[in-house]
Amino acid sequence: MADSPIEARFRLDPTALAPSVDPAGLGFLDTRELEPLEGPIGQDRALEALDFGLRMRDSGFNVFASGPMGTGKWSIVMERVKALARERPAPRDWCYVHNVQDSSRPRCLCFPAGQGRAFKTAIASLIEMLKRELPLAFESSKYIEGRARLLEEFGARKKEEFRSVAELARSRGFGFEEEPIGFSLFPLKDGRPMTDEERAALTPEERAAFGAKLKEIESKIRELQSNAHAIDHEAERTLRDLDHAVVRQLMQPRLDSLRQQYSALPDVLDHLTQLASDVEQSYRDFVKREPQQVLPGIEMPGKQADLSRYQVNLVVEQPADGGAPVIDESHPTYANLIGKIERRSQFGVMWSELGDIKAGACAQANGGFLVLNAMEVLRQPFAWEALRRVIKTRELTIEDPSEFVGFTTSALRPQPMPVEVKVVLLGPPMLYHLLLTHDEEFHKIFKVKADFEPDVERSPEHDLEYARWVARLVRDEGLPHFEGAAVAALVRFGLRLAERNDRLSLRLNFLADVVREAAFWAREAGHERVAADDVESAIVRKRRRSGFPEQWVQDEIQEGTLMVDVSGAVVGQVNGLSVHLLGDTSFGRPSRITARTYVGTKGVVDIQREVELAGSIHSKGVMTLAGYLAGRFASTHPFALSATLSFEQAYSEIEGDSAACAELAAILSSLADVPIRQSLAITGSVNQLGEVQPIGGANEKVEGFFESCRRRGLTGDQGVILPRRNVRHLGLRQEVVEAVAAGRFHVYAVDRVEDALELLTGVPAGERQEGGGYPEGTLYARVAKRLEELAKIVMRETGKAGDAVRGEGKP
Repeated sequence: MADSPIEARFRLDPTALAPSVDPAGLGFLDTRELEPLEGPIGQDRALEALDFGLRMRDSGFNVFASGPMGTGKWSIVMERVKALARERPAPRDWCYVHNVQDSSRPRCLCFPAGQGRAFKTAIASLIEMLKRELPLAFESSKYIEGRARLLEEFGARKKEEFRSVAELARSRGFGFEEEPIGFSLFPLKDGRPMTDEERAALTPEERAAFGAKLKEIESKIRELQSNAHAIDHEAERTLRDLDHAVVRQLMQPRLDSLRQQYSALPDVLDHLTQLASDVEQSYRDFVKREPQQVLPGIEMPGKQADLSRYQVNLVVEQPADGGAPVIDESHPTYANLIGKIERRSQFGVMWSELGDIKAGACAQANGGFLVLNAMEVLRQPFAWEALRRVIKTRELTIEDPSEFVGFTTSALRPQPMPVEVKVVLLGPPMLYHLLLTHDEEFHKIFKVKADFEPDVERSPEHDLEYARWVARLVRDEGLPHFEGAAVAALVRFGLRLAERNDRLSLRLNFLADVVREAAFWAREAGHERVAADDVESAIVRKRRRSGFPEQWVQDEIQEGTLMVDVSGAVVGQVNGLSVHLLGDTSFGRPSRITARTYVGTKGVVDIQREVELAGSIHSKGVMTLAGYLAGRFASTHPFALSATLSFEQAYSEIEGDSAACAELAAILSSLADVPIRQSLAITGSVNQLGEVQPIGGANEKVEGFFESCRRRGLTGDQGVILPRRNVRHLGLRQEVVEAVAAGRFHVYAVDRVEDALELLTGVPAGERQEGGGYPEGTLYARVAKRLEELAKIVMRETGKAGDAVRGEGKP
């Protein structure tokens, strides 16, 4: 079929349909010759921000690494963070210990890196020594003899007090004896206790004399009791001091050694002092208790009291030569992020001990770096608020989150731990802006944004970096090396991913999967090196695995269930193009768009909008094309038009304005009664001035219509019209490029809607003349004539209606 001048003018050369990459221009035969790339490709802006944020020590300069999925944010961040962490000294170890003054609030102690375990071991050794040696010390002959001497001494003093009272009583005619429950005082006669009859025979004078003597003796007895109690208290205190001296004698050498070792840590010294005092006061807990009889003939063996309060809970331990910690918490629940207090249960009773305090990622990263996925943090209850509180207060309080909703389950409230941690959040750009908008504290605690770009400008240097990146992946994962042509094919795929033939995609995660799959197919084929065909095979097979929805749609079109014509010409009907996004796959497909025009003043009615199946951007596009029509054809008479637009067989919401050119063409075709070629499909947005604007998904749309035509047979008359500003986005599949080169399919690029209309109808659109009209025989002349006719009909009918109204009002 001979080309028309208009087709030749706007047809794209096959070389413009997909970028070319010359393997020879890469300068190597295979990746074996290349030095593996150790750093990232591009991302200069993000790296500058990341390095600044990581090195900035002031409060609030934490980093939010923003960028689309697959750009390697996590790998780059971890590489940079680990490199910086190796330069920094190891931070402190952190322990929780028993608080003697308030057992419910364990104390927090810090030690130089690597010394926390030594302290824990030393305290455990001290306690074990006391458990072993104290019972022996209290059973030693020296201790028993000393204790016996003290008891004998205090017993003698009590006996002397008793003897003096007894002598006084005897001198006054009374007997005085000590009994198990106190003292016994009775009158004497002839050296023996007086009988009841003898007491009754006493004269009043004798009774009065006995009463006076009795008061004197009772006063002395009260003095005896007071002195006896004082002696008992003194004996108890002296024996306790003896026991404490024994405990101190055992502890002192080790405590002195620990005090000397940790002399530079005041909090540790204070804890050692409190520990020594508590052990002295509770030394009996170290002695095995006597068996207890629970039932007649049944004894419960004695055991030592619980000494777990003396243990040291080492919650954070850092190697002395390990640099700053780098913690990547993949599951940032509240407990994993902040820490938790575990609970024990026995016989329905729950409690917590010192060793049940567990540190989370914030404590483990103290003095270093904490890397988190922002979305995962926000998904977890209480996690975001807790992280924000730690950053703001620079303190970490380990508490049970159930208390936030009114349930108290733990009696422990550990002392807050001072925290200095650099937090790096990773997330999509939209999440960053949402947090910035809705969290008033966010900008104060994440002052640095590292923006990772999805692509980079293509240059020989970046092509080579692509190849060196492949060399690194090959080296790290033991894959076969890639030929230069295979790397060239991967570069072409990177251009396709970027949807620009002048920019390379930096979504390296997706590219890495293609590299791995290409290596797999190369091995399956028995190739020593990965060839270009292996890369192409990996891309094709990957598309085929997720291509069922596309195949189903194309099958429906081929069978005629979805009505799309790829030949002939129809008035008011055009092939529009749309893109379907389904999870990990996207594909284009043609859709029939129809327009009907008739007398009226309703303007352009979008049927999708009327039934709420149109998105706001699509509705904007329809209103914009209505503005273009009014500006073009309503300069001399009212714009009297009623038109309906419909995406036929569309049963879900339609969004976007890329069908505006197609919709405009359908309306103009209906007005001018000029048929539109069904062998062409068109995509493009349009503004009120008639300029065709670029759209997204250009590759998928062209390939979708090509596939529909291929299935029905390529005639050489079929093709796609797209905005010229989208040419730089083209990276079509090889089969499409080959069909275009063979003249069996065509791709046209236009700047104005008038050019597209001429391609679609074969009729020149026409340019407005000085008088406001259009040349005869042009499309716009027919449209203007039809709109003028419609306007006259409307005005005539409006005038008749007005006369009828006025007639009804006459008397």
